[in-house]
Amino acid sequence: MVANLKLWRLLMPKPKIAFYWCASCGGCEETVVDLAEDILGVVEKVDIVLWPVAMDFKYKDIEAMPDKSIVATLLNGAIRSTEQEEMAHLLRRKSQYLIAYGACAQLGGIPGLANQFPLEQIFQFNYEGGPTMANAQKTRPQVTTDDQGRTPTLPAMHHVVRSLDQVVEVDYYVPGCPPTPRVTRTALTALLENRLPPKGSVIAPDIALCDECPRKATKPANIAFTEFKRPHQALMDPNLCFLAQGVVCLGPATRSGCNAACTVGGMPCTGCFGPTSRVRDQGLKILSSICSNIAPKEEGEIEKVIEGIPDPVGTFYRYGLAKSLLRRKATLPSK
Repeated sequence: MVANLKLWRLLMPKPKIAFYWCASCGGCEETVVDLAEDILGVVEKVDIVLWPVAMDFKYKDIEAMPDKSIVATLLNGAIRSTEQEEMAHLLRRKSQYLIAYGACAQLGGIPGLANQFPLEQIFQFNYEGGPTMANAQKTRPQVTTDDQGRTPTLPAMHHVVRSLDQVVEVDYYVPGCPPTPRVTRTALTALLENRLPPKGSVIAPDIALCDECPRKATKPANIAFTEFKRPHQALMDPNLCFLAQGVVCLGPATRSGCNAACTVGGMPCTGCFGPTSRVRDQGLKILSSICSNIAPKEEGEIEKVIEGIPDPVGTFYRYGLAKSLLRRKATLPSK
């Protein structure tokens, strides 16, 4: 009986898994490697059919595969270009489960902060007006160009950065910038053992980060902010809640599951695990809490306190602007 079971396992095809990288820094790819020896167990149980960052695969081979023949694709990164959108649709079609892996795929991530600027302004700065740019001809990348009879092409850039589920249907979300090895291991184990939660779930605890933060005992019940400091501007008490020290920490508005890695390391939470299921807009959640606890009541004094947060969008929407109620900066057509 045992011998027959071993033979059956050997003969059964391994589930096909794909990894793909869109608009992101690549940290999510690294966290898969950070599984260390655990990745050997994963590789032993699955057939990786796409992982461009690590192995040589051809897109045409994926296109030739039957629809739904890939059990799961872990796609990281936001969607900014036409190529990324095409790959999102292709992998959605070929996969039984499409997993938004990491903050950029789940929420738009740091690339989503580009939604504060028109696309033309971004191109102008990066190819013409940047302080270290030497481009007298003001050359920009073109979607198509003629090169001695050949016509090479590049992907076009969309005007907004979008999260994966703003482009295609997503089955599950694995949060983090990047996801921790523990969360990654939990997601892969649930997948391989067919113990997946309800569709649409975020595979991380649905409680605020403060619950696992070692500083939670010192979190003040009532606080009156008279100033805001950035972490490099003062010597921080390693045991005291950051909010009690006048440092913006997004822990109260952020999902737990990272083992409070940043606060343990002496830095406030920046919100990369996204909101819990009870929060519609992570930035507004913490912004409303902080603003309601500013001590001064006169406009001028309030402004002095707020000046301690020089980049409100980057502070409160570092990872979630593309999925927020704001989503992007409104721009009026030129006259």
